[in-house]
Amino acid sequence: MIDYDGRRFSPVADGGPEEERVATYHQDGDLLWGEFSGGRARRGSLTGICGPDGSLRFAYCMVLEDGEIVSGRCVSTPQVLQDGRIRLREVWERYGPHADSGVSYLQELPAPRPAAGRAP
Repeated sequence: MIDYDGRRFSPVADGGPEEERVATYHQDGDLLWGEFSGGRARRGSLTGICGPDGSLRFAYCMVLEDGEIVSGRCVSTPQVLQDGRIRLREVWERYGPHADSGVSYLQELPAPRPAAGRAP
């Protein structure tokens, strides 16, 4: 099983992550949760399950810049990149007055480097 705890992800555009919106995932056993913000999202959260193969099934809810509340569900399939980071293929469905569905990609951001002069 992939351990998602503490990993940070951003949407992918033109081959690389855009750090405009960042999601941080947490995990305890098969339980997964996270929070995200940036881009059009003022704040968002997700809660779900991680499968033995690293796939994720979760529900999400977010408040957009204009005050709209959006909720839906998502199934994410991981791909481990050559450098060990994870790329997620997300098949999502949004509920409500602006119902929609689609596929998007998130890519793990590199771990932050320790500040100069500090021990790792």
